[in-house]
Formats: sequence, structure tokens, C-alpha cells
Amino acid sequence: MLQQYRYHFLLHLIIFMWGFTGILGKLIHLDALLIVWHRLWIAALALGIYMLLKKRMTLPKGKQLLWSILVGLVVALHWLTFYTSIQLSTASLGILCLSTTTLHVTWLEPLIMRKRFSWIEFAMGLLVIGGIYFVAHDFKGEEQKAVLFGLVSALCAGIFSVANGKLAQQTDTAALSFTELTTGFLALSVVFVFQGKMSLDLFEMTQTDFYWLLFLGILCTSFAFLATIEIVKRLGAFSVSLSINLEPIYTILLAIVLLKEHKLLQNSFYWGAAMILTVVLANGIWKHKQRKIANTNYGNAVQ
Repeated sequence: MLQQYRYHFLLHLIIFMWGFTGILGKLIHLDALLIVWHRLWIAALALGIYMLLKKRMTLPKGKQLLWSILVGLVVALHWLTFYTSIQLSTASLGILCLSTTTLHVTWLEPLIMRKRFSWIEFAMGLLVIGGIYFVAHDFKGEEQKAVLFGLVSALCAGIFSVANGKLAQQTDTAALSFTELTTGFLALSVVFVFQGKMSLDLFEMTQTDFYWLLFLGILCTSFAFLATIEIVKRLGAFSVSLSINLEPIYTILLAIVLLKEHKLLQNSFYWGAAMILTVVLANGIWKHKQRKIANTNYGNAVQ
């Protein structure tokens, strides 16, 4: 029992760190492209060292390698649009837009995983859109751009989640993530080359920014990924996926405490946020019940 509590504590610590990644978009004094580039190489290096120590350097091959590379490009675009959204507006807005990932998974899973389309999930998606309207209907200029970038980030996160769900069935998850992170790093490096900016100047930053980047790349990315795999084994996928829905709540609370963002947001933002988060949590609970019904029916059929 004590061990279970330990894993629950570790899970919420990781979710708290993920929630903090949005805050880092404000605390690190670099543009979004540089933040993501540094996050990718630091996380890939840390994961590569782990794989060498564990002697797990078998990388994806054939079609799996090709799809891993494509997903790696999506990951880079996901983080880039996420941090751009935050830097154009607030961390609260960026993470709230990202929470609409559930909406995209609703139509991506039938397309990629060949799962049956769910009208209930579609209806929940419409409610999320209603929540986004409450959040953004008074926004102008940069804030409208921030919403757009945030929604693109959510779309990329949906593609990444569903595609990785399929790839992980055929490929070692650590090797899969290493390939995707390395691909994203190389892709953004090419961008810097074409911009004529690929030089040691990319490493010019304050000591504080460097420490935040190490925290982001090693703890919030590589460590969190590896620990989550172990936690899923101990607590089950549903407990983990439902708890992860708390990430935007952690981010908004952190943004209020550390960045004083409540002074920048209207009441309509919180009404919309409450609507979106309620739908996201309800969706997780409904999926769990559907899974239990399916397992019960399967058990009865076997008997």
C-alpha cells in the first residue's frame, strides 16, 4: 500500500513538472525556437546516455523508423507552437489551448487506430469549442495569434499521442522517443542553418536560463518519460491518463502564484477554463467506464 502511495506521489510530481514547462516559456529569456532546440538536444542526450547504460540501443527500423522520424517533426512543431503561444500571451492560455488535444484525438483515433467513431466524444469536443469561445472571444491581436498557435499545438499533440500509441506496440518506447527527439533537434538545426544562425551564439544565455533548460530537458522530459512508463505498469493506464488531465490546473495555479497572471485575465477566461477542464475530466471517466464494460463483456464471452 505504501508503495502505491509512493507511485501516486511520483505521478503528481511529474504532472506538476509538466505543468511547470508552460511557466518556463515565460521564465527562460530565449525565443520559442531556441527553447525547443535546447530542450530537444538535452532530452535526447540524457535519454541516449540512459539507453547506453541499459544497453538498449536498438533503434526503430524500416517503416517504424520512417514513422518515428515523421512523428519527431510533429513533436518539434508541437513544442514550437506551444511556446510561441505562451510567449505571445500567457502560460494559462497556452496550456488551456493545449488541453483541447482530447478533441483532436476523438477524430484521429478512428482515422489512425481504426477505432469506432464516438458521437459522445464528438459532443464533448463541441463543448470544448464552446469553452474556447468563452476564453478567447474578447481577445485581439497577439492574443488571437496565441490562441491559433495553441490550437495548432494541440492538433500536433493529438497526432503525436495517437501515432505513438500505435508505434509503441511495435517499438521499444525509449528507442522511439530517442529517435523522435533527435529528429526534432536535427530538423530545427536545419532551420538555423538556413537562417545563417548555426553557431556557438546559440549557446549564449544567462546561467539561470541554462539551469532552467537543463531542468526542462532532463527532468521534465527524459526523466518524466521514463518514470511515467514505470508508473503506468504499477498504477494502470487509466489512473495515469486521468491524472495527467490535471496538468492545465497545475499550470494555471502556478501562473497565478509565480507570474501574477490573474491580473491579466478576464472572468470569461475562468468560465471557459472551467468548462474545458470539466469536459476533459468527464471524457477520461467516461472512457474508463467504457473500457470496464468492454472488459466485462469480453470476460463473459470467454466464460
